Amino acid sequence: MNGGNGEETALGFYLHYLRFHFRSILLYILFCAVFAVVFVLYHLPVGAALYPALLCGVLGLAAFWYDSRRVWHRHQQLARLEESRELLAEAVWAQNVADVRKARQADGSAGPFPAADSQAEADYQELFRLFTAEQFRQTELLNQRYEDMIDYYTVWAHQIKTPIASIRLNMQNEDSDFARLVGEDLQRIEQYVEMVMAFLRLDSDSTDYVFRPCGLDEMIRQAVRKFASQFIRRNLRLQFEPTGITIVTDEKWFCFVIGQILSNSLKYTRSGGIDIRLETPGILCIRDTGIGIAPEDLPRIFEKGYTGYNGRTDKKASGLGLYLCRRICENLGHSISAQSEPGEGTVIRIDVTQKNVRPE
Repeated sequence: MNGGNGEETALGFYLHYLRFHFRSILLYILFCAVFAVVFVLYHLPVGAALYPALLCGVLGLAAFWYDSRRVWHRHQQLARLEESRELLAEAVWAQNVADVRKARQADGSAGPFPAADSQAEADYQELFRLFTAEQFRQTELLNQRYEDMIDYYTVWAHQIKTPIASIRLNMQNEDSDFARLVGEDLQRIEQYVEMVMAFLRLDSDSTDYVFRPCGLDEMIRQAVRKFASQFIRRNLRLQFEPTGITIVTDEKWFCFVIGQILSNSLKYTRSGGIDIRLETPGILCIRDTGIGIAPEDLPRIFEKGYTGYNGRTDKKASGLGLYLCRRICENLGHSISAQSEPGEGTVIRIDVTQKNVRPE
């Protein structure tokens, strides 16, 4: 409907208008020819037919000009509606049937649409309004179901934390390899619960992002403390150079991202360790000495559900961890990238600068 500029749009519109009325123009010329032939056959003055035909042609051109201007105005109205589809849909949804009928009685229009020229066009406008209203109803129904699911899994997450806490309490006096293994398994369960909640709330309107200045070192320490027992039991080295900087972000969600990256690094690191430092101003670097990522998998590791060669070998990977990291970083205004070589480890870089969000 829209063109590159005003002149091209107008030219294209009028060419289309002429093509649309080509049959009417051809029919008028045919009628004039019939009248001329009849006058010739009856030896009547042809001018008696040509003059009325010429007069009708002038009147027809005036009518065509008026009609084309009217149609051009309607075209512009519809083009503006097309550019703001959401506003159009909201306007149609906000009107009930009585409002539409009242508007029709007043000026022949149907809400945001131009006045209908015919009953068929009015019927199409009514069908569109009903279709849009039904679409909104279905959307509201799906949103309600989504909110119900969020509420259910929120309750489920809080309920499942109770037996986890109980198991931890019962085993707090145990100091054995078995107890430490159980503790790590409980930690993984808690992490999976957090992943479920993060995935469900990722696009929710109720996601509680609170942007404020946060100490980067303290958030890193919070995430590292959760995995301290794994570092010790597996004899892995942790090298952390304090950054000494403060960033604007959401502490809870950013800690989730750091924790997920550390979890992945620990999962695929058999020896060596993990290095955390500020590589360049504003770029947090988390480097491990794990098995690395295959070159063909590297471009897709942040896609939802993509597990790659390592995930297919592990049989337990969900392909959601790094996807959640990418989506959360995008919502926080950060960026995340990966670099890896098979057998040499993986480097995850997070741009912790925040330019578009003000502290709350």
